[in-house]
Amino acid sequence: MKKIIEVDGVSKTFGKGTNLNKVLDNCSLYVNEGEFVSLMGASGSGKSTLLYLIGGLDREFEGKISLCGEDIGALKDNKLSKIRLASIGFVFQFYNLVMNLNVEDNILLPMTVNGKKKSELKKELDEILEITGLTEKRKAMPATLSGGQQQRVAIARAILGNPSIILADEPTGNLDSKSTAEIMDLFSRLNREKGLTILQVTHSEKCASYGSRTILLDSGKIVGGETGEESPEEANADEAKTE
Repeated sequence: MKKIIEVDGVSKTFGKGTNLNKVLDNCSLYVNEGEFVSLMGASGSGKSTLLYLIGGLDREFEGKISLCGEDIGALKDNKLSKIRLASIGFVFQFYNLVMNLNVEDNILLPMTVNGKKKSELKKELDEILEITGLTEKRKAMPATLSGGQQQRVAIARAILGNPSIILADEPTGNLDSKSTAEIMDLFSRLNREKGLTILQVTHSEKCASYGSRTILLDSGKIVGGETGEESPEEANADEAKTE
């Protein structure tokens, strides 16, 4: 399977001088194309920081991160911006909707800002509204929507343009149990039917269970779960098979 996200020996430190805080310590993992992976840990474990590094939202780190085969640490800002626009959809805990725009205009906003015409996106928009259950709400204003519906708008916005990867940071953190289940079911459907690669950050075992595998992070270190990395024993076994 093709590795679409590769994290190799990544560390991240905040602060200066004697006031240093190492939030990530030599983290390595990968995500294959088409996987739904959960990055799980308690609050303050470093999981959101790692997600932001993977998404290129923070570029100060040690180690190497590759997206779609590109070493993002070696890219200039404009090239990284193009990769983010074309290949990555972000979903955050807070929906980040523009309150004076209706549902469909919120969904279209990133694409229209970058020069696409609404008429060019109509077919894809109609399909996404149907998938996310928002067809009847397309002209509604965000203030009239429930939290779960607002998060559906954020997800619809993230998948417009058919990105390769969805990065989701605690996407159900503000939702009740019913809305949480609906959002996680939607992610599963998008992964299964559209082949979207999803990496979600969560502190919930129930939400993590929707993924195909879980990676555990504690105090900045990967401490368990299936990272996708081979152990030395597995690597040696593979070598033996080829000899």
